[in-house]
Amino acid sequence: MGVYEELIERGLLAQVTDENEIREMVNNGKATFYIGFDPTADSLHVGHFMALCLMKRLQLAGNKPIALVGGGTGMIGDPSGRQDLRKMMTRETIAHNCDCFRRQMSRFIHFGEGESDAVMVNNGDWLLDLNYVEFIRDVGAHFSVNNMLRARCYEQRMEKGLTFLEFNYMIMQAYDFYRLYEDYGCNMQFGGDDQWSNMLAGTELIRKKLGKDAHAMTITLLLNSEGKKMGKTASGAVWLDPEKTSPYDFYQYWRNVNDADVLKCIKMLTFLPLEEIRKMEAWEGAELNRAKEILAHELTELVHGKEEADKAEAAAKAVFSGASSENMPTYEVTAESLKEGKIDLLSLLVGAKLCASRGDARRNVEQGGVTVADEKVTDSHKEYTAEDLSGDGLVIKRGKKNFVKAIFR
Repeated sequence: MGVYEELIERGLLAQVTDENEIREMVNNGKATFYIGFDPTADSLHVGHFMALCLMKRLQLAGNKPIALVGGGTGMIGDPSGRQDLRKMMTRETIAHNCDCFRRQMSRFIHFGEGESDAVMVNNGDWLLDLNYVEFIRDVGAHFSVNNMLRARCYEQRMEKGLTFLEFNYMIMQAYDFYRLYEDYGCNMQFGGDDQWSNMLAGTELIRKKLGKDAHAMTITLLLNSEGKKMGKTASGAVWLDPEKTSPYDFYQYWRNVNDADVLKCIKMLTFLPLEEIRKMEAWEGAELNRAKEILAHELTELVHGKEEADKAEAAAKAVFSGASSENMPTYEVTAESLKEGKIDLLSLLVGAKLCASRGDARRNVEQGGVTVADEKVTDSHKEYTAEDLSGDGLVIKRGKKNFVKAIFR
């Protein structure tokens, strides 16, 4: 089985421009492909996970990845799937975020000088110094406004008003593909299925300006059984940076996926052999819990390393069994957090990221969903002293699956 056939069986492929040509290229290591990452934060998140895994799979098959970071397009922001205008960032912030991305990507793909080694390219190198009039004459003439307005990437923004700033995004992304084709021999682009119209614009620009063929392939969006994008929790996105989402919380996110989603996630995101995964398809009941543990460990190891994955798994099992664990996630309460020597329960829940807001925390407490030191607490005004939090601290639980040990330092 070639890598293309494996991608199909894993359910990763959505749309392709020329299936026969793309199959031949990726199966024989002839693809120099790129995936774009706009640096809207200083960490990648679960939403980028599919792309990173795809880059790794294709590189292992001998293809060359180009990680394109949007130092230029990040100054505008991708309107795809948006109902509002993205926050404008400074060049310094974008540069910092790009540096963070490379460190995280290095866990998935190998950067270097070899034939199939990955390279990181910043589109700010060509976009930020463009002469606008020359650019519009040279590139803009190849785009039909009528076709652009029908593109999926603008759908939601059209409802509230698409700015001309965002309208340029498709042209800039197409130009990226053109420049990568010219400068790096990049013959293929990969991206999320919501990027299809932007990607086709790039292949068309290359054809019109150079008379050459380039290809595009989109990845299936990671949706749960209810059709919603995965990678969100009550406290926000699930990040790959351990300072934003701890390895334990990352592990717990995947350990807690719905039964209906676990095998799909194992297929799409892990590197377990397909023969092994096929056997899991008959699992049910308690076996699905084992499948969730496998999923959580595999992905935590991929992002944070085996040691952190082992620690997260041990902590989770210790918490569920009622035993103590040195690896249990902790929330450190400082003297500055105390008011008159006390801290209220709602602040603890929000600070420990067990709840997204004080309102969310209050609802959980009043509905009986919070326990402290194995005792249910329904008083949303409950307070704790530094002494209460000293020593081994207090284990705070929201629901059955979310645990943090609050400790005074």
